[in-house]
Amino acid sequence: MQQDFAEARALTVLAWLAGDEDLLPVFMNATGTSEADMRLRAGDPDFLAAMMEFLLMDDRWVLDASAATGIPAQDFAMIRAALPGGHLPNWT
Repeated sequence: MQQDFAEARALTVLAWLAGDEDLLPVFMNATGTSEADMRLRAGDPDFLAAMMEFLLMDDRWVLDASAATGIPAQDFAMIRAALPGGHLPNWT
């Protein structure tokens, strides 16, 4: 997946997260992010990567976001991988 496509998908997920009254406060508390920070950093690939990393901590969050956005749940890990810091080190 190309980074620009991953960023566009992550922005869609961020818009969903911003509208989720239950999960948004959890995200903000866990990351120390304010609503102003979210608006300011929405286009920042590093912020989008962190947001995707947060969502990937819980399968329910991924499934809920997938259902709401139409982005297949299996794509969430690929989106994260295409954003900064998403590559896995090769230990061999």
